[in-house]
Amino acid sequence: MSKTFNIRVYGVLEESGEILILKEPFAGEIIYKFPGGGLEFGEGTTECLKREFREELNLDIEIENHIYTQDYFLQSRLDENEQILMIYYKIKAKDISQLQVLDSDIRELVWKPKHAIQHSDLSLPTDQLIVEQYLK
Repeated sequence: MSKTFNIRVYGVLEESGEILILKEPFAGEIIYKFPGGGLEFGEGTTECLKREFREELNLDIEIENHIYTQDYFLQSRLDENEQILMIYYKIKAKDISQLQVLDSDIRELVWKPKHAIQHSDLSLPTDQLIVEQYLK
């Protein structure tokens, strides 16, 4: 069986001092995570993130800066022959009033005040690391 890579791209969206977290199902449980998704063949990482935000949240975004690229091996929880690579950007919405949940998997939008967010507010270990990186 061949080994594959799954590149995931996520955005930290801060609006009026609050950070957006999504509540959605993953691997049989409900988790809290940053918005984003999987890179498709033929697109760059920032193109991927812009597409994901349009498809899931009806938002056009601007990339402000790169926050973090995962630099350690992470095996997929869903496929033992798949390696995950995660990339994070700080982003901003061009017009937050357009925000609308379009993806039926998203159970809730959670806005956490930046001054109160903690790594334990997110379920995935790499997302938790990003909270610390972002607040620095």
